[in-house]
Amino acid sequence: MSPVLAFKILASISVLGIAGYLLSARRYESAQSVAHAYDEWTADGILEFYWGDHIHLGHYGMPPRRKDFIQAKHDFVHEMVRWGGLDQRPPGQRLLDVGCGIGGSSRILAQDYGFEVTGVTISPQQVARARQLTDQGVSAHFQVDDAMALSFADASFDVVWSVEAGPHMPDKAVFARELLRVLKPGGILVVADWNQRDERQRPLALWERLVMRQLLDQWSHPAFASIERFSELLEATGMVQGPVHTADWTKQTLPAWLDSIWQGIVKPQGFLQFGLPGFIKSLREVPTLLLMRLAFGAGLCRFGMFKAVRADVHGDRLGASSQEAVKI
Repeated sequence: MSPVLAFKILASISVLGIAGYLLSARRYESAQSVAHAYDEWTADGILEFYWGDHIHLGHYGMPPRRKDFIQAKHDFVHEMVRWGGLDQRPPGQRLLDVGCGIGGSSRILAQDYGFEVTGVTISPQQVARARQLTDQGVSAHFQVDDAMALSFADASFDVVWSVEAGPHMPDKAVFARELLRVLKPGGILVVADWNQRDERQRPLALWERLVMRQLLDQWSHPAFASIERFSELLEATGMVQGPVHTADWTKQTLPAWLDSIWQGIVKPQGFLQFGLPGFIKSLREVPTLLLMRLAFGAGLCRFGMFKAVRADVHGDRLGASSQEAVKI
């Protein structure tokens, strides 16, 4: 085969691949579109094979250093526990893991820190898999629930925990209110999330808007909030005691994006296990992972951390504050 013909074939495959990537976008439509996307990712086992039981980024230290991909995810949970002060809480407290995935964080929180964990996700397949992976005797239980309308009564939990669930929420004010509503007075809310740069400080350039459009459309995200904006929404509920504490963990988590692509190279047995369809499905995610690395590396996106203490607010004040928050 001549070099010219080989180039033409490669170019044609690339064009078809990009076209397929754009045409098969998983745009946010409703909670059910998010549930469907995660059901598919869970049922075939591909994401779990490469990412393990933690469907979130890893923590690579500061300054970042090379680390095993799966170990970095475990380290992230422990770092988040320490940052939130959860290692100072007595064992036996009730913790709600909002957007629990297949339960990786929930099991660590139960086994290593003694929490009575309830994990919730919109995906029935994730709940089923989380239950399969959780040994009998581990105090972690899982159920289908909608983070925009949690089924729990007010003040049900000592700790509320959420990792990378916020981008799937269509109304960030309602999400903020629900996280705090189910938290007991004096309880701690700890959230880790993907955030966009605050457009109020510097509007997005054209290329940034195009990149953000793909990040939203490809993984069923209605919108990213900025760190500043979500912090304001938490405070606006009227349910926060003192300030909302924030941190930027972009540098600590940045290596995970390219590391996730690298897993496809260092785990070639995945091709034997999932065949050509699995290979194509995995390959389809590479452009989004690269765009995520570009966005977080260039400052378009940031990895935000949020910590708040629930105020002792009476029901009538809570309701009024919640309505004010929705209007913001």
